Amino acid sequence: MNLVTGATGLLGSHIVEKLIAQGQPVRALVRSNSDTRLLDEWGVDKAIGDITDPESLTEAMKGVSTVYHSAAQVGDWGPWERFVAISINGTANMLAAASRAGVGRFLHVSSISSYGHPDGEGLVLDETAPLGVNLHKWSYYSRAKVEAEKLVWAAYQAGELPVTVVKPSWLYGPRDRASMPRLIKAIRAGKAKLIGDGNNLFNLTYAGNEAEGCILAATADKAVGQAYNLSSDGEFTQKQYVNKVAECLGAKPVAKSVPYAVARHAAFVMELFGHMFRRKTPPLVTRYSVWLLGRKCFFSPEKARRELGWQPTVGYDEGIALAVESCLRDQGEGS
Repeated sequence: MNLVTGATGLLGSHIVEKLIAQGQPVRALVRSNSDTRLLDEWGVDKAIGDITDPESLTEAMKGVSTVYHSAAQVGDWGPWERFVAISINGTANMLAAASRAGVGRFLHVSSISSYGHPDGEGLVLDETAPLGVNLHKWSYYSRAKVEAEKLVWAAYQAGELPVTVVKPSWLYGPRDRASMPRLIKAIRAGKAKLIGDGNNLFNLTYAGNEAEGCILAATADKAVGQAYNLSSDGEFTQKQYVNKVAECLGAKPVAKSVPYAVARHAAFVMELFGHMFRRKTPPLVTRYSVWLLGRKCFFSPEKARRELGWQPTVGYDEGIALAVESCLRDQGEGS
């Protein structure tokens, strides 16, 4: 039995979908108030529980051989306590429950953000890069990813679990309820801007491709104790991505840009204002989002290509068209 956390989210739902397509048994850990209509449509076994509630995990782990832990507090805004409760303590709870249940493999979905915020023209990073470099003061998502990953490696070093860590980058695809809707809104309003000249290589991965990489990593014997940057489907720039989305919308290419340094400084001011006044809604832009879009460094997926045979089955043109179509459909547009 495969247990998937975060199964109603973007990556988790694609992992479930791919496992089902392979004929594998799947159980999803879901909260009692989660929207499980798609999981129900797929006939997925559900365990009602929460990674923040250790007692609820015992039943969910029964008969489980592989855990796909993709649940986390996402986004670059919100109270630190929430990131601690979900991303850090939730991961600790999952590790303990999986260890007690004798799970055969624990696949932890980390992030390239666990490396911190390195940058530099021509800088290419692989899995040997250190964690937590140049973290911003309020980069709670990245900080939580660092601490959660440390817990996973500590459990492995202690002999408690066979673990594998995967590190996605910017994910897109059907069921993206976060970045794609915002980008579409900005493009249609004529407010979308490139960070820098837009020619920086973009770490971008289709969620279905990412899910395939997760399954390869969770099932390969050589992947035990290893980390993999499942971080790119190929060479694609920030400008190509934004303008491919615009093309799918029938909109004009995005020509406006803002220098990276200017965007970063403006983001800091917005963050400072937001924290001073304890705003619950995120600012228009954060330093994390500026780094995601405009950084010059690149996270290499070559280890996953070489050791796991991970290759994208959905290319950028097809994937972006599918993602935009799905987003518009979710918003009540189109068929």
